[in-house]
This record gives sequence, C-alpha cells and structure tokens, in this order.
Amino acid sequence: MTTLDSTEVVVAQRRRRHLPRPSGWHLALIPIALLMATPLLWMLVTSLSTLAETRHFPPELPSSLHWDNYAQAWTDSPFARWMLNSTIVSVTCVLSNVVLCSLAGYAFARLRFRGRQVAFLALLVTLMVPFQVVMIPTLLIIKHLHLVDTLPALIAPNLVTAFGIYLLRQFFVSLPVELEEAALIDGAGRLRILFRVLLPLMGPPLSTVAVLTFLSVWNDFLWPLVVTSSPDVMTVQLGLSTFQSAHFTNWPILMAGTLMSQLPVLVLFVAGQRFFVSSIANTGIK
Repeated sequence: MTTLDSTEVVVAQRRRRHLPRPSGWHLALIPIALLMATPLLWMLVTSLSTLAETRHFPPELPSSLHWDNYAQAWTDSPFARWMLNSTIVSVTCVLSNVVLCSLAGYAFARLRFRGRQVAFLALLVTLMVPFQVVMIPTLLIIKHLHLVDTLPALIAPNLVTAFGIYLLRQFFVSLPVELEEAALIDGAGRLRILFRVLLPLMGPPLSTVAVLTFLSVWNDFLWPLVVTSSPDVMTVQLGLSTFQSAHFTNWPILMAGTLMSQLPVLVLFVAGQRFFVSSIANTGIK
C-alpha cells in the first residue's frame, strides 16, 4: 500500500468517526416529529385539492395537483399588499427591538443607578401580564396619537419587549468585565464599547431576539384586528380571515394563502434555529 492510499484510509476513518450515529432516541423522536408536522402536511394537501375533495369523507388525497389555488389566493385579494404590510411591521419591530433591548439590557447589567433593581423587577413583572389586560389602554393611547388604522399603530406597541431586555441583560452579565475595562482604558465610551466590543460577541442572543420578535409580530392577529379596519393596512394574518364567511369557506384557497403566509416564518426559523438553541442554553432558561 502506497503512502497516498494509507492517507486516504486514515481520512476515511476520521470521517466515519465524525458521522452522527443514530441512537435509541430517534425511534421515539422521528414519530413525534412526523406527528408535529401532520398539520403542515395536511395544509399542503388541502391547498392542492379541489373544494369537492376537501368535503369528501373519509378524507382522501387529491386526484391531481391544483397549483392554480395559489394564484387565485394571490390575485383574488390584495395579498401582496398584506404581505408587504406584515414585512414592514415585522422588520421595523425586529430592528427596534435589537437596538433598544440592547441599550436597556446593557444599562441593567453594567450601569449603577438608583432604583435599578426595582426597575428590573418591575420589568419582569410585566412578563406575567397578558396583552389582553393592557389592550384597551394601549388602544386609547394610539387613538390619542391619531394613529388608528395606520401601520405605526401596529408598530408602536412592539418597538421594545420586556423579554428581549431580560434575555440580552442575562448575556451582558455573563460577559467578562475585563473586556470593557480594557476598552475604557483605551478611551472608549459606553456606547462605543457596546456597539464595537460587546454586540459583535452576542450573535446568538441577538438572533434569538430577532427571530422571536419576527414570529410574534408576523403571526399577531388580535392587535391588528382591534386597531385596523382598512384592507390597505391589514396584515397577512388579518387578511386571511377575510377568506372565511359565516356560511361558506373555500378551504383550498384559504390553505394556499395560509401556506404562503407561513413560508417566511419557516425559512427564518430554520435559518436561526442554531443561534436560538445556543442562546437559550447559554442563558440557562429551561
């Protein structure tokens, strides 16, 4: 055997060692995963069926794939406008949460000021208050600001979240203080330390705040229902409710629109899943 052949054998053996091996847990997790994916698969099957096939009992697979349901869901309603509204609201809330939660979390973790512990405790208490309790006062504030039935009305209550502040504060506490002390000796200010030294080290928690904020705002239905009424201002979740009526619902069209509305969410979660799991594990949240 030549030296080249022996090297290839060693490389192949190392690759086999690093390959993930199935364990006994897979026998239980794979059926559970298929069970959790059943609603999504059923939504896909329904979106490709005819209305008559969705009413058949017992349920059956479609005889042919009707992709025109997606085109009909897109053209029979201002679906593109709804998707644009949801994108504007969600992206704006994500950016504001990343910036504002970082500033607040850093202040609670590093700055010493009177009443810091009381303020942080009050912030944690708000996590236990459901949105339905503060919905009416929030609506009155939005009405006083003359923002009802506008996109800013959807953005304002979600500009910063208590959970985002708490999560980032926990990460700031876990970072070594020596990094900031070295930057202070070099003449850097607090904001420069935050944006140039600390935030580049906080990819996982910032990604988690972004993903959770996007999911919450994109899938929100109650607040847009309360504060908007014009079709031009509706988000995609509220717009999908117009596909239903008291006496008739075209289920293939509704499922096609629902699937299109969930594609950005699925793509974002799959892309940020690694950072999400890493940040939750590092903060010790169970």
